Amino acid sequence: MRPLALLAAWSFLAIAPATFAVSVKTQDVTFPSGTETIAGYLATPDSPGTHPALVVIHEDWGLTDWVREQTRRLAGQGYAALAVDLYRGQLAHDPSYAYELMVGVPPDRALRDLEAAIHFLYARPDVLKEKMGVIGWGMGGKWSLLLAVNDPFLSACVSNYGSMPTDLADIQKIHAPVLAMFAGDDRTIPASDVDDFVAAMEKAHKSLEIKIYKNVGRGFENSGNVLGYAEGAADDAWQRTLVFLDQHLK
Repeated sequence: MRPLALLAAWSFLAIAPATFAVSVKTQDVTFPSGTETIAGYLATPDSPGTHPALVVIHEDWGLTDWVREQTRRLAGQGYAALAVDLYRGQLAHDPSYAYELMVGVPPDRALRDLEAAIHFLYARPDVLKEKMGVIGWGMGGKWSLLLAVNDPFLSACVSNYGSMPTDLADIQKIHAPVLAMFAGDDRTIPASDVDDFVAAMEKAHKSLEIKIYKNVGRGFENSGNVLGYAEGAADDAWQRTLVFLDQHLK
């Protein structure tokens, strides 16, 4: 059965340019993942020196213009940000296809792709190698947490309305501080799942910040979500994200 939250109406409209703290340069890139070559969208500060880095993981719809805009916004705050295309160039423009793409991603391939993105960033001379983090939305929020489970060297993890691991064996592997933000009306993530995640993280003595936004649904941060975008909550989530990343990556 398809998640009910995917039945919201979406519109992929042009996104207004954001105001950046620093100038940004961008490029489409490719890099190896196992025997494959995969694609990504790289945005970096247009300034000398090294910068903390972020792997950016798209939501259920794929590497959309909105995800690219978030990648540029993060670069505008001083991060070398790489959005990874887990869908191999495919984009969804309706909920049914988004669901098919989301469940069709092989878990081992996704983790391999994300680790490949880390290696790509690590090899760049403009990246501060000891300061790497991950951020994702929806499906990407889930994978940001799974990357934190599987990569002990991450310095920060931000998950936006992503499903969570609750197995203590997995939780014990998380070393990065975690910021997890949820939609109070998200029908795909019950409040009990959030409670279980918080309890597991506390039992394992892990660093966790939680924010639940009441009266908003899944995808509330995406301005292309015509029926579900909540500007006030989205702005607050963005500010929390910047404070958290600055604390742990700068």
